[in-house]
Amino acid sequence: MKTLLTKATWIFSLTVLLFSCGGGDKKKDTTAELISETSKTKTLDIEKPQLTFGFIKLTDMAPLAIAKEKGFFEDEGLFVSVEAQSNWKNVLDRVIDGQLDGSHMLAGQPIAAGAGFGRQAELVTPFSMDLNGNGITVSNDVWSKMKPNVPKDADGKPVHPIKADALKPVITEYKNSGKAFKMGMVFPVSTHNYEIRYWLAAAGIHPGMYTAENVQGQIDAEVLLSVTPPPQMPATLEAGTIYGYCVGEPWNQQAVFKGIGVPVTTNFDIWKNNPEKVFVMTKKFVEDYPNTAVAVTKALIRAGKWLDDPKNRPEAVKILAMSQYVGAPEEVLANSMTGTFEFEKGDKREMPDFNVFYKYNATYPFYSDGIWFLTQMRRWGQIPEAKTAEWYGETIKDIYRPDIWTKAAKLLVEEGNIPAGDIPTTDGYKPATADFIDGTTYDAKDPISYINSFKIGNKDKAVQ
Repeated sequence: MKTLLTKATWIFSLTVLLFSCGGGDKKKDTTAELISETSKTKTLDIEKPQLTFGFIKLTDMAPLAIAKEKGFFEDEGLFVSVEAQSNWKNVLDRVIDGQLDGSHMLAGQPIAAGAGFGRQAELVTPFSMDLNGNGITVSNDVWSKMKPNVPKDADGKPVHPIKADALKPVITEYKNSGKAFKMGMVFPVSTHNYEIRYWLAAAGIHPGMYTAENVQGQIDAEVLLSVTPPPQMPATLEAGTIYGYCVGEPWNQQAVFKGIGVPVTTNFDIWKNNPEKVFVMTKKFVEDYPNTAVAVTKALIRAGKWLDDPKNRPEAVKILAMSQYVGAPEEVLANSMTGTFEFEKGDKREMPDFNVFYKYNATYPFYSDGIWFLTQMRRWGQIPEAKTAEWYGETIKDIYRPDIWTKAAKLLVEEGNIPAGDIPTTDGYKPATADFIDGTTYDAKDPISYINSFKIGNKDKAVQ
């Protein structure tokens, strides 16, 4: 609202000034041009202008903060409140129950809700919030034991990516001393859970299985994974409750700054340019308020584009540091938001794609991204029974909504806010890729073969 009022006040004041100076016709033309320039957004007929969105205090909530602070929501005729939530379960429940109109959410949450794991609901995502952005951090003690197992470069620095092979003897040492090896992740259907499982399993370390009766996911586990809310990760590590964790920023860099742990890998190395968070609304919301859903998506796409301009990142850091958003110190946020990432204290490396909000078609909700999560749910037993290959594609098409994204993007092209070339020509599937830490090829159009390619996890026969 503040942005709109400021614009309106500025135009009105300028109009008064122009007319008080005489030369009416010329000044009328100038004023009309100014108003036209300021109002180039093609405002839709908004069915629900007052909206409340949720988020968790993580760097990747940035598109919501930017869309609000830079006036992109208001340009669309939307008046949005953005409210921090306590944990991911609360986020899910409040969206389903209608207390929130939409939210920053784990990519796996709307998928699980539609696929039969956890609370069931019809949720949709028209917008992918970012790529990458997570890390795996271990305690100082664990790192001191891992480090001798990590290859070094000519300068004596660890060679990245660091695989979980370096952790395997440490886990054995803990086991032989009678201590279970405990690590944290943020939610059972989080990217973090699947990434840390992928990283461990690629080194032959069993992260545990889920069953319909055992939803802890610790059957046959060599590492006991448990849920810890993101902002509590550093304190839980420091207390010794867990020996490592997988979380989004700024909570890996916070461990570095506090001197309590060392990030050993990022999800960019586990799966290059992987999808992370999504923006989620209920299916009923987008059916009842279709123009509002498109307008929200427009504002978020603009925010993503703004964020991926490197010159805007310092301002983004200042905005995210505000207490109503992430609330972490600027220097902690800047460590990953401005193109670098610090591993061991003092070992800061260039990582320009650690946080991606727009390039590489980051905002487009690709079916293939969603299907990857379904394959992991099946691999680890959260989906307890084998499914047909067709089921994977059919299920994700009810949840991921590129049609809404495309409507929004085409309007942004007409307005001149994004170039036409930023709309991908796609059937919703990315090409097969082997950009994983173990080099395994993922083809979303052949999900069963992908599931069967792993040594650890469920195996499926083709279901007719």
